[in-house]
Amino acid sequence: LEGVDVFAADELGIAVANVSANGGNADSVAEHAVLLILALLRNLTQAQLNVRNGVLGAPSGGMLAGRTVCLYGLGAIALPLARRLKSFDVNLIGLTRQFSATKMAEFGLDECYSLDQKAACLKRADILVICARLTPETRNSIGADELSSLPSGALLINVARGGLVEEAALIGALHSGHFGGAGIDVYWREPIDTQHPLLQMSNVVATPHIAGITLDSLTDIAAGVAANINRLRAGLPLVGLANPQTTE
Repeated sequence: LEGVDVFAADELGIAVANVSANGGNADSVAEHAVLLILALLRNLTQAQLNVRNGVLGAPSGGMLAGRTVCLYGLGAIALPLARRLKSFDVNLIGLTRQFSATKMAEFGLDECYSLDQKAACLKRADILVICARLTPETRNSIGADELSSLPSGALLINVARGGLVEEAALIGALHSGHFGGAGIDVYWREPIDTQHPLLQMSNVVATPHIAGITLDSLTDIAAGVAANINRLRAGLPLVGLANPQTTE
């Protein structure tokens, strides 16, 4: 909804709704997050270059098994991602607004932290996957302090919204050598400038906001839109109605 003036629409009595991230869309985003993680761990960019240059047996990579993966935001995207990551034999931890034993069990988490424990949580994370919603409260919630809290060589994956991460802080962390790399599908301004510093870095895997774009997810999205149109025709409340007080 970033491109919609929800406040103006509300004042004019125009309903604005979106299709929630579930079904094929959530599954597609979850699979894409796994793709970005594995691409970074196995240095896929360099591996492709080596094939083209006739280099065999390099680069060496790392395994996902045994690593600690933190899911920041425990919503519709994080749930199918958690289920997939558990099959890789990771230590799975969650960072959410408020700890819940029910949510911890639902997501199969080994540990769960509330936001006031953010620093302690991030110190445990070899891989941070951002799945949170972008709101005024969460904008730039991953900044220089949070990135420096991650262990040396840690990876960041963002399949949520670019604005959740402080842009300059991420660039600085990647340049510093403390940070292992980043897998990014979403940006601060889209499309991203083709000369952006992140696109010049070998430890960044970037994709063009396609995590949720599969034939399966598009089918589910179209069905959701059609269902809402039928609800509108019938005078029924819309599903996924935007609230201008909580939406950016």
